[in-house]
Amino acid sequence: MIKLENISFDHCIKCTVCTIYCPVARATHLFPGPKQSGPDAERLRIKNPELVDASLKYCTNCKRCEIACPSDVKIAEIIQNAKWNYLKINRFRPRDWFMSRTDFVGSIATRLSLMTNFVLKLRAVRVFMYLLLRIPYRRAFPNYERSTFENMFRKKIAPSQRDYEKRVVYFHGCFVNYNDHSLGKDFVKVMNAMNYGVDIMKEKCCGVPLIANGYIEKARKNAVYNIKSLQRAEQGKRIVTTSSSCAYALKYEYSSFLKLNNSGIIERTDHSTRFISEEFSLGNVPKMKRLGIRAAYHSPCHLECMGGVMHTLNVLKMVPALDLVVLNSECCGIAGTYGFKNENYAISQSVGSRLFAMIDDAHPEFVITDCETCKMQIEMNTSYRVLHPVTVIAMALKEE
Repeated sequence: MIKLENISFDHCIKCTVCTIYCPVARATHLFPGPKQSGPDAERLRIKNPELVDASLKYCTNCKRCEIACPSDVKIAEIIQNAKWNYLKINRFRPRDWFMSRTDFVGSIATRLSLMTNFVLKLRAVRVFMYLLLRIPYRRAFPNYERSTFENMFRKKIAPSQRDYEKRVVYFHGCFVNYNDHSLGKDFVKVMNAMNYGVDIMKEKCCGVPLIANGYIEKARKNAVYNIKSLQRAEQGKRIVTTSSSCAYALKYEYSSFLKLNNSGIIERTDHSTRFISEEFSLGNVPKMKRLGIRAAYHSPCHLECMGGVMHTLNVLKMVPALDLVVLNSECCGIAGTYGFKNENYAISQSVGSRLFAMIDDAHPEFVITDCETCKMQIEMNTSYRVLHPVTVIAMALKEE
């Protein structure tokens, strides 16, 4: 018997606009497209699970199909559900396990950061990872900090935040916690300049890498922990994150894909530029100096799906003397851990090739984007440094 919750694919009108906008279908014949792998194939899968198509694994879950769909079919969600419900993978996968356990790996790597950062650049280690773990030889890894942002914040930043009457809760995410403290510091600096203090709660990885690698139950456990932790924050206090993927997970993946009740946090949770844009519109604009730089802006897929790009652009337009080139919407191709897998590397690079060419043609001094993995991909494939919009605002702030 067909369950009623499984018939959302019937809203598909077979217009194939999703396939036209799919960056993976454009890059490889191995993926037939969102319509074929999603709504079309789902009609067969619910009758006979053995009809599952292995091409599901090539979907990056970039959500561009859902953005383009005129019938609001959750195509990417259908594909993700099918991938992990039908493609039963029982064997232990060391590479995918470690890539999805960002808290476990990050906690060790930060304690041994000097050695970790050195070892990951050795040719012999990269060959080893390629041969035994199937991680692309050319893939660049981000450096690890010497401690977690959480520990650093509580020791050095938290005491000064008690002086502010208004405060926000900062969901910093794994990248800031283990790889980029400077972005977290820039966020605090910008919030303070707008007369907001910053608090942090105990948190775990938002679950996006776990979902991408098929560890759904572990992702659900992390989500439950985060929901409970964030709900303990003072009622009415806004929850803000600098990661577009974390924001998408907290607001949408928890309820739609993981089937959890996140009603206690969904209305309070926002990506950083949306919160800043709202404050700017109310007249809460800190004093900023003229930057006098040229930058190209790349819009991340998950931020586009949330409709958050306009908030980032509104904020960047307020920065004095920022010559901003808004690039055409293109996927960078890395899709979290997707581009860290050898079987996906060529596809990942092909998907991002249009974006890399546009960046080179723009001749910027910097590239700006809201996503940490987009930053990794662009910096690896171009000669430009990539900044977060919050960092750009922090650069423009006038020192008191």
